[in-house]
Amino acid sequence: MTSNTWRHCGSCKKPILFAQTYYLCGIASCKKTAYCSLPCFDDHVPVMRHKDAWAEELIAPSQSEESEALPRANRLSTTRLVVPKDRNEAPRDILVVASKLKDYIRAKSGLNTSANVLERLSDMIRVQCDKAIQRALDDRRKTVMDKDFYV
Repeated sequence: MTSNTWRHCGSCKKPILFAQTYYLCGIASCKKTAYCSLPCFDDHVPVMRHKDAWAEELIAPSQSEESEALPRANRLSTTRLVVPKDRNEAPRDILVVASKLKDYIRAKSGLNTSANVLERLSDMIRVQCDKAIQRALDDRRKTVMDKDFYV
């Protein structure tokens, strides 16, 4: 961490600086990770299987507050609830070939595949595609390439 970095975003890994606005998931069991922006927060919602998630907009502590090691509740100065953008803007079609996926799982393990797997896997693919699209745009390219997909 650099001297002015408080934490790193749980999605894109960019630094969140001291006294900068950040977002926490409003789900009680999911308040561990900070996100630098609403798009980064939106990326984690389908992966974590949240049905009605919201973001809490907070301000990171200043360096002096951090050094005093105050309890977390005292360090979060401003809280505002932010509803994430509607993800229904893009088509919500299934993005995988059902028969191919089911054949693969059956050949690999002998197991059957639930129909819900297709929707869940499609949501995960959308998240990865959104990240790859952003990487291509950041590189000023008009083509998403294999190098834009990484963990």
